[in-house]
Amino acid sequence: MSIDLPTADDFAELTRHRHASSVSVYVASSGSDGDSSPIGRHPESAQIALRTAVSDALAGGAAAELPAPDRERLSALIDELVEDRDFWSTQARSVAVFASPEGLRTFRLMNRLRTHASLGDRFDTGPLIRATTFAHSGFVLALTKGSVQLLSLESDASCHEVELAGLPDDLGLELQTADNEGRMDRQRADGNQRPKAQRRDYCSTVQEAVLRQINGSNHPLVLAASSDLEPAYREVNTYRRLVEEGITANPASLGSGELARRGREVLDRNYAAQLADWRERFGTLRAHGRASAKLRDIAKAATAGQVDVLLFDLTAEREGTIDEYGHVTPAEEPTAHTYGLADEVAARVLRSGGTVKAVRGADLPDGAKIAATFRSAI
Repeated sequence: MSIDLPTADDFAELTRHRHASSVSVYVASSGSDGDSSPIGRHPESAQIALRTAVSDALAGGAAAELPAPDRERLSALIDELVEDRDFWSTQARSVAVFASPEGLRTFRLMNRLRTHASLGDRFDTGPLIRATTFAHSGFVLALTKGSVQLLSLESDASCHEVELAGLPDDLGLELQTADNEGRMDRQRADGNQRPKAQRRDYCSTVQEAVLRQINGSNHPLVLAASSDLEPAYREVNTYRRLVEEGITANPASLGSGELARRGREVLDRNYAAQLADWRERFGTLRAHGRASAKLRDIAKAATAGQVDVLLFDLTAEREGTIDEYGHVTPAEEPTAHTYGLADEVAARVLRSGGTVKAVRGADLPDGAKIAATFRSAI
């Protein structure tokens, strides 16, 4: 799949970076078969979009005083990336590129982000943080004898199938049993073969192919399996985000659209339960001075490395600056020297090992735009 999800160390490196000639670019897929197509199907359009976005950023007013050597170095780095065929052979829907004369970092994402570029003294990591911490995305694995389908459910309500490379053509033959109304109750040949062991082997083969595509992802996985394979897959599963609740209907009777719909229902219930638990804990901790829904309190705690879990509104747009002590100065209008305040707080939380979740406004307590629990009272 060639998906590159940023780690906590990646976020720490990116958000600490400072250089006057720093370019951040987000490029989304596009093509004749619609915006949902992977970049790998139409790499040329994404490559052109990248070149154009960088050229526009380097031609803007903020680039007027950019040293010529910096311009040349940035252009060379982008040219080298455009020519990297392996990089563009991907099922990703967006790429994030962070370049400065010191080097270049890239990430390939399943989310489809708005194409844009910015130039400043720091990288614009806000869209990357929001895309990788917004939980309304996931996968559905439909599994029956000889049939495997992996669907990716995106936060924009779109759905597409993920290709599972490496599965044998005769996958179904790994199960030397015959189906009988969804149950494997009779062996086809050798009476000494063990059906349970065969089902585990079958599920292990499938899981290896699934993990090659989604391992490292933070997205939950919903299982839709026939009744005989469901317990076997859960037994061999090593993907830490496999949801306990599955789709109970036999996936052989469901089309992709229905699988996606039922999968989203499972994800919504799972996520709502998690948020409800967190809000209850938030209320308890706030009563003891260990939680807040006030930006100024949270910014100071984040700067001191005291935030345990941060939730912020996915649509928050207020800009300003936060100094080295965590003091917040809101801006009336965005400038080249301001940045998203919620994004900056999130970056500081990630650097100190905290957990960050971009959520919908209705998921936050008290109608707030941001809320956090702390490691100790502040």
